[in-house]
Amino acid sequence: MDVVSLLWQRVGKVRAIVALALVAALVGGLVVANWDSGKPVEPVNTAADAALPRAGSPSEAGSPSQAASSAAASTEAQSKAQDAASAAAAQAKAAEDAARKKKEEEASRATTRTLGPPTYAIPAECDVYKGKSDNKWRGCGLTMAAGFGFDQMSSCLEKLWDKESHWTTTAKNKSSGAYGIAQALPGSKMASIASDWSWNPETQIKWGLSYIKGRYKTPCAAWSHSQSTGWY
Repeated sequence: MDVVSLLWQRVGKVRAIVALALVAALVGGLVVANWDSGKPVEPVNTAADAALPRAGSPSEAGSPSQAASSAAASTEAQSKAQDAASAAAAQAKAAEDAARKKKEEEASRATTRTLGPPTYAIPAECDVYKGKSDNKWRGCGLTMAAGFGFDQMSSCLEKLWDKESHWTTTAKNKSSGAYGIAQALPGSKMASIASDWSWNPETQIKWGLSYIKGRYKTPCAAWSHSQSTGWY
């Protein structure tokens, strides 16, 4: 190799080294210049970087509108739960009230009915009402008389009402209009006992026994007055 070629090769290498040094110096100068100016170089965003949410810009999942919607949905769910609980409580109370009312009605039906003195129970035969033979009312009346303290005078009561009505609930005096087993005048007087006075033997007998006790004290006194006057 001659001296010129060798020199050229060495000069070429030197040029390459000088060129690289110049490029490095140029890049460094740009960075320093930008830094000194207060405007640091901003790296270029890649496609992956662009897909990421930027600082200060809330993501879609955490946006205020979605947070408000979530809160509204939670409030609505709570309201529905409260409404369901209130409805269930109302139904439970209604069922409880119905059960209590039924129990009270059953207890009322089971309570012994009283007539005259508080301890007197109306006999079972007096539960036979309209459409049955009036002969039953005689036994019913005599049993009920014992509750008024007339047990020793039942024969007088039997004779009195045999004469007056034959113990018939619908007996009516054509002349006076007296009505029923006890021949109340007018018959509507017996409404003071109950509104079913026109057919219920219990009501008629109770009124008649009360009338006798209040006016004559005893059935025998009433029977004596009826024998002497024709009425009582």
